[in-house]
Amino acid sequence: MSYADQVFKTMCENIIENGTDTKGELVRPKWPDGTSAYTIKQFGVVNRYDLRKEFPALTFRKTALKSAMDEILWIWQKKSNNIKDLNSHIWDEWADENGSIGKAYGYQLGLKHPYKDVTEEKARKVFGNNIGIMYIGDRLDINSIPITKRFHIIQDRDNPIWYMDQVDRVLYDLKVNPFSRRILTSIYNHADLSEMALSPCCWSVTLNVTQSADGLVLNMMLTQRSQDILAANNWNVCQYAILLMMLAQVSGMIPGELVHCIADAHIYDRHVPIVKELIQRESFPAPKVYLNPEVKDFYAFTTKDLIVEDYKYGPQVEIPIAI
Repeated sequence: MSYADQVFKTMCENIIENGTDTKGELVRPKWPDGTSAYTIKQFGVVNRYDLRKEFPALTFRKTALKSAMDEILWIWQKKSNNIKDLNSHIWDEWADENGSIGKAYGYQLGLKHPYKDVTEEKARKVFGNNIGIMYIGDRLDINSIPITKRFHIIQDRDNPIWYMDQVDRVLYDLKVNPFSRRILTSIYNHADLSEMALSPCCWSVTLNVTQSADGLVLNMMLTQRSQDILAANNWNVCQYAILLMMLAQVSGMIPGELVHCIADAHIYDRHVPIVKELIQRESFPAPKVYLNPEVKDFYAFTTKDLIVEDYKYGPQVEIPIAI
């Protein structure tokens, strides 16, 4: 049995046996037939996965690892909020006629912010010549400026403050300030919530570096406000495990622990019998999952660089989705 299977089984049993039923509450999600989608939930579920031991893929049923990676690349690498840049259809229900999900996810990671502690010398050590330096006036909206350089760093001549987005700030700190306790991202921007198709579920990532005999170890904490356990739990776990692997590889580190914190961990009422059947299935050893070691640039990764070997799993299940 894979470790991810053990964690999933224990978590689901605990939610079903000890969770709180929301039946009768005023709930937002609906089933396709218009019925309110109630849940059994637990508050504050925390699971830990050590990538040095095995990759946390569920084997009770298959998790589409390349599709999970494609979504994380859509958010973190492309910094997109348009489903036309995504190869799956998981966001179709929330997109508008132009394919946009509003000012959510990738949009927030791509917004540029000022940092007083960044210097050109250090930035060039991290990004080389892929730096767009622009001298702008105070009244100009920096996020509206098209920049041909891949790394969006902008400098004001009269006030030498550098601007970069949250992803580039993470890449910068992992190289320049690896032991900082401030390497994190946050996309739950209250100023833009009204313009998001869906408030971010996975809303914060915190990175922390520790030392070991084998080198620096990169650890990640994923904080999630809400999660549909059957539909999304292992999907999110696997995609952020892959993100941890990518960030570690381009920073010359070893991927370590992924700590997953879920505020509202819930199983929908119509999912309970499916979950009960699923966690009684035969389980298999975890697959071997690794990245193409030749890729050293975060922005160069594609789903082709994810190698999955010996992934044995049970049959897929049909999951009704509440919207």
